Amino acid sequence: MNPEALRKAILKYEFWGVIFIIFFGFLLLFSIPNSTAEFPKYFDVQKGIGLNQISDHLVESGFIRTGLPFKMCSYLFGGNIHSVAGVYQFEKPLGPCVIAKRISLGTFSIAPVKITIPEGFMKKEIAARFSDYPRFDAVKFMALAPEGYLFPDTYFFNPTVDEDTVIETMTGNFKNQIEPLAPLILKSKRSEKNIIIMASIVEKETIFPEDRPIVAQVLWKRLDLGMPLQADATFAYINGKGTFQLTDDDLKINSPYNTYNRTGLPPTAIGNPGLDSIKATIVPSKTNYLYFLSDKAGHMHYAKTFDEHQTNREKYLGK
Repeated sequence: MNPEALRKAILKYEFWGVIFIIFFGFLLLFSIPNSTAEFPKYFDVQKGIGLNQISDHLVESGFIRTGLPFKMCSYLFGGNIHSVAGVYQFEKPLGPCVIAKRISLGTFSIAPVKITIPEGFMKKEIAARFSDYPRFDAVKFMALAPEGYLFPDTYFFNPTVDEDTVIETMTGNFKNQIEPLAPLILKSKRSEKNIIIMASIVEKETIFPEDRPIVAQVLWKRLDLGMPLQADATFAYINGKGTFQLTDDDLKINSPYNTYNRTGLPPTAIGNPGLDSIKATIVPSKTNYLYFLSDKAGHMHYAKTFDEHQTNREKYLGK
C-alpha cells in the first residue's frame, strides 16, 4: 500500500472511530439510568407545567443527571406539546428516554403500596412514612392530624394520596375499632379523650401484653389520688428520650407533658395506641399496686408502697 493510500485508510478509520465514540456517548447519555436515586420513587407532574420545569424537577429529584437527553426524547414522543399530568411511580432506575416516553404518554404505573403503622407511633413518625409521596404535605398533616386517633394498622395507599385522605382513612378506622367498646367506655365513667390519652401512655410504657391492664390500673389510681403519674414514656414526646436516657434535669423540664412535675393527664395523647392498650385502659386489672418500674428487658415490677418501690429500684435498676 502506497503512503497516500495508507494515509486515507488511517483517516477513514479515525473518522469512523470518532463516530463510534460519539454514538456510544449518546447511547450512554440517553439510556443509562441514574443510579444515585433510591427506588421505588414517585414523581408528580403538575397540571400546566412546562417541559423545562419537568426536566429541572427530574434533575433536582435525582431521576436524571442532566435535562438535555430527557428533553430531546420528549420532543421525539410529543411530550414538548403535551406532557400528561399526574403522579408517576418508578419502580427502578430508568433512562431519560424511558422516563420521557412514560410522561409523554401518561404511563403512570401506579399501584397501591402497603404501609404498616405500628402501635404507639406518634403522628410525626406516621408523617415520615409518607415522605416519598409527592402530594402528601407533612406540615399540614402535623397541623391537622389528631394525635391518638390515627389507628395503627396495615393500610394500602396509592402514591397519589394526600394528607387529608390519610387522616380521614386512619381516623375512620379508629372510629370503627372504638365503636364496639362504647358500652365499656360508658361503664368506666371516664371520657373517651382521657382513655385515649391514658392508653397512649400505657402503650409506650409496656412491652408485654399482660402488663398493660396492671400498668393502666396503677396510672388511673395515681390520677384519682392526685399523684403525679411519673410516666417516663411522656418524655419521648418532649425530647425523644427513653427511660434509661433520662437525667435529673430532664425530669424538671417545663412542659405540660412532664408527668413528674405536674399532676393530671397530658393535654393530648403521646402516640397512637393499639386496640389492646385501649381495652386494657378501659378495663384495667384490680390490684393494690401504686408503683411500677420496667427493667432493661422490659419486664415490669410492681409495688404497693414507696419503700417496696425503692427496693425494686435498687434490685432491678441499681439505684
